[in-house]
Amino acid sequence: MFDTHEHQQLRETTRRLIDEHVNPYCDEWEEAGRFPAHEVFKKFGDAGLLGITKPEAYGGLGLDYSYEVAFAEELGHVAAGAVSMAIGVQTDMCTPALAEHGSDELRREWLAPSIAGDLVGCIGVTEEGSGSDVSSVKTFAKKDGDDYLISGNKMFITNGMQADWMCMLCNTAEEDGPHHNKSLIVVPLDAKGVTRDGPLKKLGMHASDTARLYFDEVRVPQRHRIGEENRGFIYQMEQFQEERLLGSAKSICFLEDIIHETIEYTRQRQAFGQSILDNQVVHFKLAEMQTEVETLRALTYRAVEKYVAGEDVTKLASMAKLKTGQLTQTIPSACLQFWGGQGFLAENRVSRVYRDTRVASIGGGANEVMLQVICKQMGILPKRRGWPHNE
Repeated sequence: MFDTHEHQQLRETTRRLIDEHVNPYCDEWEEAGRFPAHEVFKKFGDAGLLGITKPEAYGGLGLDYSYEVAFAEELGHVAAGAVSMAIGVQTDMCTPALAEHGSDELRREWLAPSIAGDLVGCIGVTEEGSGSDVSSVKTFAKKDGDDYLISGNKMFITNGMQADWMCMLCNTAEEDGPHHNKSLIVVPLDAKGVTRDGPLKKLGMHASDTARLYFDEVRVPQRHRIGEENRGFIYQMEQFQEERLLGSAKSICFLEDIIHETIEYTRQRQAFGQSILDNQVVHFKLAEMQTEVETLRALTYRAVEKYVAGEDVTKLASMAKLKTGQLTQTIPSACLQFWGGQGFLAENRVSRVYRDTRVASIGGGANEVMLQVICKQMGILPKRRGWPHNE
């Protein structure tokens, strides 16, 4: 399913684009603290890679999600995690709900140019006081004639300094419970009342222009609402499934690459009369790491097969996200250890991988939240007030 001739063609196109137009510049972008999103996205859009699963009517390829996974795996070869993360935001975080539930007018105005790479999008869920508990967002959109007036803030926004628009989750009703009073709204980021603060300095993902955004009675037409009013929480949960599957698929090659680079380094590095690789503790550990990556690949592929078949993959996608969060903490750390002092130098890619992958167990739902989701799916999550995913 994942290795047909068509899948291979898509992989080759993606890899060629990365090798020619991304990786040669990653060091420069990391140093600058930003990469040229519009320029890079346009190249991916021209290659048809920003709308692989999106409707053909809006410039997409109309393919099933197994092709998106093939694309995501190749994104794992990008030398800076910040760039592949930003692309993933465009393809699998801010556009799925718009593609699935947006009006024809809204999709032509915002989805089509995003697929073409002419617009850069971002997803607005997290706030300064609201992270993994999505239901606790405070940003509010109140009606004013045919418009919404939006006030609040969004935090840790990938593409935040360069994005043209945001798929924002905000409250559109005072009551009805935290899971039934929210909507997704397309918010143009050049609108009056939008203030950007960034880029934020971070442990890793240095080339990502991560930002805080503040909204002071930002006027947006109600026609910018995606789908039904107060269904936004449900739509966002649907988007999370694709975000988590893409993140897991992207991590496979990212982890494999650093394992292979570590094998080559330890094969060449000599100590006590033999290569570092010749020590049993080293080659056994590297074999164990590769086995764990293959386990992640198998779990991700199984989830995607069911997703393509139209099944609910909440449990499997959450398991894949959890496994990704665990392996991205352990594998880069173990590889860096085998590099010794060289691994502690910023000039070696292993240190960048160590920094960049740390966010995988936090962003898109922390490991602990994934465990809660899995427990709920297993029917073993206690019913306690305030716990996410109890409803």
